[in-house]
Amino acid sequence: MAMKNQYLIDLLETVKKRNAGEPEFIQAVTEVLESLEPVVEARPDLVEAGVLDRLVEPERQIIFRVPWVDDNGKVQVNRGFRVQYNSAIGPYKGGLRLHPSVYLGIIKFLGFEQVFKNSLTTLPMGGGKGGSDFDPKGKSDGEVMRFCQSFMTELCKHIGPDTDVPAGDIGTGAREIGYMFGQYKRLRNEFSGVLTGKGLTYGGSLVRTEATGYGLCYFTDEMLKANGKSFEGKTVVISGSGNVAIYATEKATELGAKVVALSDSNGYIYDEKGVDLACIKQLKEVERKRIKEYVNTHPDATYTEGCSGIWSIPCDIALPCATQNEINKESAELLVKNGCFAVSEGANMPSTPEAIEVYLNNGILYGPAKAANAGGVATSGLEMSQNSERLSWTFEEVDAKLKGIMTSIFAACDSAAKEYGMPGNYMAGANIAGFLKVAEAMKAQGCV
Repeated sequence: MAMKNQYLIDLLETVKKRNAGEPEFIQAVTEVLESLEPVVEARPDLVEAGVLDRLVEPERQIIFRVPWVDDNGKVQVNRGFRVQYNSAIGPYKGGLRLHPSVYLGIIKFLGFEQVFKNSLTTLPMGGGKGGSDFDPKGKSDGEVMRFCQSFMTELCKHIGPDTDVPAGDIGTGAREIGYMFGQYKRLRNEFSGVLTGKGLTYGGSLVRTEATGYGLCYFTDEMLKANGKSFEGKTVVISGSGNVAIYATEKATELGAKVVALSDSNGYIYDEKGVDLACIKQLKEVERKRIKEYVNTHPDATYTEGCSGIWSIPCDIALPCATQNEINKESAELLVKNGCFAVSEGANMPSTPEAIEVYLNNGILYGPAKAANAGGVATSGLEMSQNSERLSWTFEEVDAKLKGIMTSIFAACDSAAKEYGMPGNYMAGANIAGFLKVAEAMKAQGCV
């Protein structure tokens, strides 16, 4: 979709020059600015106030050294990041990604997306993101602990329950959050809700583990119902096999669907009868093994090396839950050819711009990540509320609140898309609805 508004064209050119070498960030900004064209035309006051000029630049970018000692006594050095993107509607909130692919551009793209996602949740949270190029895979508990303690020794200077509240992300689960929380408490001598995704014994929230996957299915269910469809009796392909994929599988199955495929970074499994979720949970959550082990106990299932082939499996609904840009134009065309009618994103920006164009041109119902996977951060926000109240809510209470939030997110996307002349384009709706709340707050607070 080519932009016609000269102000937006010039702004995007500035972003490209200023952030050369950061394709993920430029991709995320381009998608949002394209969606906001009708808003800019209708609201010149926001342009006049410089809201968009400020929005494409993070408020603060922190990069730091993370030295730690491995089990052989050798010093290793990683690079740590925290991008505090926008605090117009609340303290910075967003996960910490531990993965070799992490660099500033990825953290900025994730932080930018988080601003809109958090706005959509209706909770008072700004946007931020952080992480490191450290790889927890293959490391001992001791090595992970020493890395997390070193990482938090620097990060603790920049965060706090009313300033910036990080959470988990790829590579950062309950173990890593626990080590980081312990170090923060030791350094600051305070017990506060500074991190979310904590263990239940020290301030964590029920449903947090399930939240992104459950929320994805709640959002998708609303999108399907609004278009006369449902999960009942449908075949679903899900990429990934971490928390998001596992609990999306669980909820999709509960809603009457059959999930036939899951993947990890090495390859994917296909089980025509429907994947055995108990086995997947044992492999991934308990034993931390690769997904190919699944076929050892399920001889009718097949394992294929490489990940992209998963989208060649015929399905009604595709839920990409692995990583950014995992579905390209060719994969999207395969999904269309095989009769897929809905794609909803559990991962952050898993579809390339060309893939999204294929969805929209072929009438596929498309749930963009910033709306569809907001359940994780929504439940993190609910964990913050529980920490502030010094209370713990039941699983049912948190789950009901999560479902209500995801329902309202879909309604906001649907309504904004219709209001700005793009009915059914939930990507544009999500960008517009998320933007307007942040934009009004930024305008009200003056040029800060």
